[in-house]
Amino acid sequence: MKKVVLYFPGQGAQQVGMLADLAAQYPIIEETFAQASEAIQQDLWSLAQNGPAEELNLTYNTQPILVTASAAVWNVIQQECGENISVLAAAGHSVGEYSALYAAGVLSLTDAVRLVKKRGQLMDTAVPAGEGGMAAILGLDSDQIAQVCADVSAAGVVEAANFNATGQIVIAGTAAGIAQACFVAKEAGAKRALPLSVSGPFHSSLMRQAAEPFVAALEGVGWSEPRFDVYHNASNAVSSIVDMKQRLVEQLYSPVNWIGAVETSSVNAELAIEVGPGKVISGLNKRINKGLNTLSSGDSVNFEKLLNAIRGED
Repeated sequence: MKKVVLYFPGQGAQQVGMLADLAAQYPIIEETFAQASEAIQQDLWSLAQNGPAEELNLTYNTQPILVTASAAVWNVIQQECGENISVLAAAGHSVGEYSALYAAGVLSLTDAVRLVKKRGQLMDTAVPAGEGGMAAILGLDSDQIAQVCADVSAAGVVEAANFNATGQIVIAGTAAGIAQACFVAKEAGAKRALPLSVSGPFHSSLMRQAAEPFVAALEGVGWSEPRFDVYHNASNAVSSIVDMKQRLVEQLYSPVNWIGAVETSSVNAELAIEVGPGKVISGLNKRINKGLNTLSSGDSVNFEKLLNAIRGED
C-alpha cells in the first residue's frame, strides 16, 4: 500500500473545459458536479465546461467549482485505487483546504460548496472593486518582501499573502500600495513583479471584514472527525474540530505558507498527489522539495500515470 499525501489546488488552477476528458471516462465526475450544483442551485458543470472565462474566474464561482472539481477527482481516485493507498496527510492551497476537508470526511460535499460559495461572496465584497489587489514577486526572499512592504507603507497596506515556493511570494494590499510595491520590488532585485487578475487583496488584513459573517456560516454546517490529518494554511498544523473553524476564519486574512505546509505534511510520504485540475501545485512542490514526487491528476494522461504509480506498474 502506497503512503501518500494529498494536495488540493486553489484559485488559478481553473480553466474552461477542465476535467472534460476524465469525465468522458469516469461518470462519477459529472455525478459529483450534479450533487454540488444541486446544493447551491447553480449549474457548475456547464460553467466549468463552457465558461465564459470571465464568469468562471469570479471568485464566488471559482471557489465552489474548484472544490467540486477536486472532490470529483478524489472520488475517482478512491473508486479506482482507494484500496492501494494509505493517506498520511493532506493540505489545500487557500480554498483547496475545503477540498482537503471533504476528502478527509470532515465536510460533506454539500456543506463544502455552500461554505466556499459564501466565502467567495464575502471575499469579493470585503474591499470595494478596484481598491485592492495582489501581485506575484519572483526572486526575493521573505525578509526582502517584508522590507518592500515596510518601505511602501505610506502608499497603502501591503502584506505578504502567499509563500508559494522559494523565491515566489504573493503580496496583497491596496491598489496604490501594490503598484508602488511592484516598483520597489524590482528596484530591490526582483526578477519579476506581476499584478494578478483577482478581485481583491486575499489573505491580507484587509479581508478581516469578511471574517465575522463567515463565522455564522461555519456554525451552520455539520463537522466530522477527520480520517487523516489536514494541515491548515493559518497554522501549518492539524487541529481539533473546534479549533478548525477558527483556523478557517483566520485563513481569510492570514498568509498561506505553502512552503511550510508541504515541508510539514510530506514527512514519510512515498508519493504526493495533486488532486484536482491543473499542475500549479506540482510546479510549486518541485521548487520546495525536489525529492518529493508530486503527480497531477486533472487530465486522462496524467491520471493514468498516477494510477500506474500507485499500483506499481510501469
